[in-house]
This record gives sequence, C-alpha cells and structure tokens, in this order.
Amino acid sequence: MRYAQILSTGRYVPEKVLTNADVEKILGEPVDEWLQQNVGIKQRHVMADSQATSDLCVAAARQALERSGTKPEELDLIIVATDTPDYLSPATSSVVQAKLGAPNAGTYDLNCACAGWVTALDVGSKTIAADDSYRRILVVGAYGMTRYVNWKDKKTCTLFADGAGAVVLGAGDKPGFMGAKLLANGEYHDALGIYTGGTNRPATAETLPLTGGKPAVQFVRKFPSTFNTERWPMLLDQLLKRQDQTLDDVKLFVFTQLNLRTIEATMKVLNQPMAKAHYTMDKWGYTGSACIPMTLDDAVVQGKVKTGDLVAFCASGGGLAMASALYRWTA
Repeated sequence: MRYAQILSTGRYVPEKVLTNADVEKILGEPVDEWLQQNVGIKQRHVMADSQATSDLCVAAARQALERSGTKPEELDLIIVATDTPDYLSPATSSVVQAKLGAPNAGTYDLNCACAGWVTALDVGSKTIAADDSYRRILVVGAYGMTRYVNWKDKKTCTLFADGAGAVVLGAGDKPGFMGAKLLANGEYHDALGIYTGGTNRPATAETLPLTGGKPAVQFVRKFPSTFNTERWPMLLDQLLKRQDQTLDDVKLFVFTQLNLRTIEATMKVLNQPMAKAHYTMDKWGYTGSACIPMTLDDAVVQGKVKTGDLVAFCASGGGLAMASALYRWTA
C-alpha cells in the first residue's frame, strides 16, 4: 500500500501588523474589548501593497520545501487552495510554479473558501495513494482577504487577515493520511462571500457602488450561530469511526481559526481538553483557507506534534463548505 505523508510544514505571516487599537482608529469606535472577549482576536497581519496572493504562497512553500529537503524542480504537483486568487484566470498555482521555479509540477487551484486547504489536502493525499508517478506534492492554503475588506465595515475589517501555510506531501508505506470527510450546506451560499466580480454580478460601474467601489467580502445574511459546534463534532465522529479511532486518540485538533469561543465550545461538546486544540487567531487574525496549515505549522514549531500522533483537521468556509481529515504524524 502507498500512503501520503506530511513531510514538512511552512508558513508565511506578513510583516505589517494591525492591532485592535489600530482598527479602532480606522473605524472611529471601540472594538478591542468585544473582539478579545467574543472572538479572541488581538491583532492581524496585512500583506504589503507590493504583494499578491502568489507571493504569500511562495514564501510559505519555500520554508516547507527547505524543511523537507525538497527542491522546487522535484515537485510533481502544486495545489493552491484560495478564494483570493491573483486573477480570476489563470490559476494562482501557475504563478506560484513560475515564481518557485518548479517546471516539472502540474498546477491547479481549489476554491471552497475557508474549507479549501483541508479539501486540497484530501485530494493531494489521494493522488499520491492512487498514482505512483506523484512523489512530491505541494499543498498551499493562502489568503489575501484584506484586499477585499471595506475598512469601514465593522463586521469584516475586524476579522480578516492575510497569510499562507503549506505542506509537502510524499509517499510512504504507512499512513500518513487516514481519511477525510467533506460536506456542504449550499443553501447558505449567499450568506458570506465576495459577490461582485464573477459572472453572476460582473464588476461594472453599476455594481461596484454596491460594495463601496470595489469587490468586497460581505456578511449578507446570518447563518446559525451553532453551525460549527453542531457540524464539526458530527464530521469528526464519522471520520474517526471509519478508522476505528476515538476522540481520545486524537492528540491535536486544528479547527478553522475564525472564533476562539467556537473552538472552546466545540471542545466542550467533544469532551476534550482545550489544550489539545491549538489556536493562532489571537496573533494572526482570521486567515481563511490559510489558517489551518499556518496553525499546524505553529504547533509543529512549538513541539506540540510528535511522531505517531493523530492529528484531526476540521474546517468550515463560505458556501457553506466543510472538510475534515485525519493524519498520523510521521514527519
């Protein structure tokens, strides 16, 4: 049997920092206390004006490649999970391939919003298991959502941030990848997203005023506040049962980093100690499709993941798309 294994991790956090106090100055009203108490965010990082999403990807990828001893030309495939691409077309993964100098790699982007990286991890892992011509696959989650933020919209500018996280996948004779479960509630596709710029609402002189002059991320309507706390445990339960594992067997849980209180509530539902759920939104803000690989890398760097540990990923994003995956740590 041939299994995908995570050989290394990497991340990129932009240099520019916006604290809650900085956001208060932009908005002209207090938000710090509410954000810390209700969301857990203290600050966020913002990409430079000279950067594009592909630059974030390349920085995280270079770190992951170096740590695994993989040369860019040894990559067989590059998958970029993002909903903030450099362009509508072509794919940002092609830009990453060129900037990395990885001429032997195939490329494609994957977009299911903030569930994208876990979904891409599933696809990349199954590709390695199914086809022995794939030896090294780069899976990157990247987020440049501050480019789509209306800085006068308190609902969005307080949350979103930029960054990228990456893993290098390789083949081994032991898992590694143990399985994944995807789900969606498409009736909420119109609740949260960037709704101007595509074929449904092209970016025209008539539509741009709807978002303050440019395509912007919007909370259009509410979805249930208990959405994640109800569905994350369900996804994990189904996934663990398929592998004859239990919640107690999991050594690290990495959830979408939108709200610390949601993670705390989920761990309570799971009857698991909060110490097993690593989080980073307090220092990096909400980095969407990048947040899970960035948080995984942070946990690895801090020594929280050891060989043999079972790691569970669980993500939610606009759509509403969801993805969960299990990995036995072999790096």
